[in-house]
Amino acid sequence: MYQPLTNKPFMVDEDDGTNSPLSHQLVISRLTTELGLLHYHKKTIPLVPLPETPLDEGPGHAVPDLILYDQTAEQTRVIIEICQNNGQRNDLKKVIRLMEEDDYGILEGFVYNYRTHEWLRYRKGEGGMATNSSFSEVLGVDLGVMV
Repeated sequence: MYQPLTNKPFMVDEDDGTNSPLSHQLVISRLTTELGLLHYHKKTIPLVPLPETPLDEGPGHAVPDLILYDQTAEQTRVIIEICQNNGQRNDLKKVIRLMEEDDYGILEGFVYNYRTHEWLRYRKGEGGMATNSSFSEVLGVDLGVMV
């Protein structure tokens, strides 16, 4: 018999991708596919794209919409959150908090608003100031052309 690993009610967790709108999931799908082609087929990026994957094993860890994982170092290096207008501010705060307060090894984080097509990039150590950019310095690619 299945035993849940946590006693939290189902809707308590902040990350529940299964209830995300179709537009949200389509962006995750496109990014995963395009980045997967670069990693697996063209071998131009070293990081593995993984959708809706916890940052660490066990319950209670954040689940970004998409992570780019370094299998050698066993750390997430880039995270991407997909949002609409209402969630943009909170998603940016989440990205900054995960990068600055927790030790997951994340070097770069993005928030993409699929309504406005705006990208925000945050790099570790930037003091809470994000820039309007879809270019990943860690990957050496422009994520904006993938959506």
